[in-house]
Amino acid sequence: MKFGVMQISVMAGQLGDIFWDLAPYIAYSPGFDIGCNIYVANPTDTVKEYALMATLSRDTTKLSEEALPVFGYTWFTVDPGDFITLRGAIRFADTNAVLIVSLMEKETGLETDSVATTLVAPSTSALPPAWPGVPGTTTDWSSMLGMMLPMLMFVMLGMVMASAFKPEKKKVAPPAAEERRLLPPGRYE
Repeated sequence: MKFGVMQISVMAGQLGDIFWDLAPYIAYSPGFDIGCNIYVANPTDTVKEYALMATLSRDTTKLSEEALPVFGYTWFTVDPGDFITLRGAIRFADTNAVLIVSLMEKETGLETDSVATTLVAPSTSALPPAWPGVPGTTTDWSSMLGMMLPMLMFVMLGMVMASAFKPEKKKVAPPAAEERRLLPPGRYE
């Protein structure tokens, strides 16, 4: 096996860079928000105007493409040698697709950098597959009772055995010869 030196470019775009805090693969149910931070950096020595384009595609089919507004505008500026943090959420009507957010530079009109993540439909519920209430399952209470009854019997047997082997406490009789003292009469008696 032969190893070579791997060439890594930390920031890919010549006219601007984009990166975010989303994992390359996330579980996504359609209609819910995906909260994220998008970072846009301007590595040049001039002020640049950028736009964000979101593309959702499955295999070779483009499902949607739209501009992501920043503070209500399509184009936003980043000072030279600076970066901005854009906090927000995006929502889609599809899943099992690839989401690509591209950074478009206004002067050239070209994509300068992009980030991507795969949106995958959740395959399992938070509950175990046969748990009552999971969609698509019917609850057979007789089988659940059949499993729980022997366990309940063992717990009860354990409690009885524990009390049978517990040492008894010796009862101490109160002293018989102790004189009882009465309280003095009250004020109004």
